[in-house]
Amino acid sequence: MNDFNYMQLAIEQAIRSEQIDEVPIGAILVHSQKILACAHNQTITLADPTAHAEILAIRKASQKVNNYRLPGTTLYVTIEPCIMCMGAIIHARIERLVFGARDLKWGGCGSLYPIDCDQRLNHSVKVTKGILEKECKGILQRFFQRKRKKNYESQTNGQTISS
Repeated sequence: MNDFNYMQLAIEQAIRSEQIDEVPIGAILVHSQKILACAHNQTITLADPTAHAEILAIRKASQKVNNYRLPGTTLYVTIEPCIMCMGAIIHARIERLVFGARDLKWGGCGSLYPIDCDQRLNHSVKVTKGILEKECKGILQRFFQRKRKKNYESQTNGQTISS
């Protein structure tokens, strides 16, 4: 399997989030071509602001290998990790990060904060950006368009407002 195949699996995880009305973000953590963990956003479901796909995948993998360090692993995620997730990625010593879409509002891997290459930290992460970017971005855009439409319709009781 290659980066595109693993990102497709992360997209499938993102779709699982969407099905439970969570922000559709998915993550896959891989070591030596074997999937250690799959996860999707569950912040609302678990009432946990840290239940991002990346954090959940790191937790599952750490439990599976019984170690809080995950050297030699690659994390695939559909959107650029936030600063919280980048902190966890660095603490876990994940070797490589592959993400789909950039996140201009929360991105911790260059779009907002360049945590991935901060030389003051004791671990750096190899980053590959833009894998299946169009697909990853599209899932998020459609999700938020539906949310906005639903909110608008509930505010107007489904009535069309004309000028």
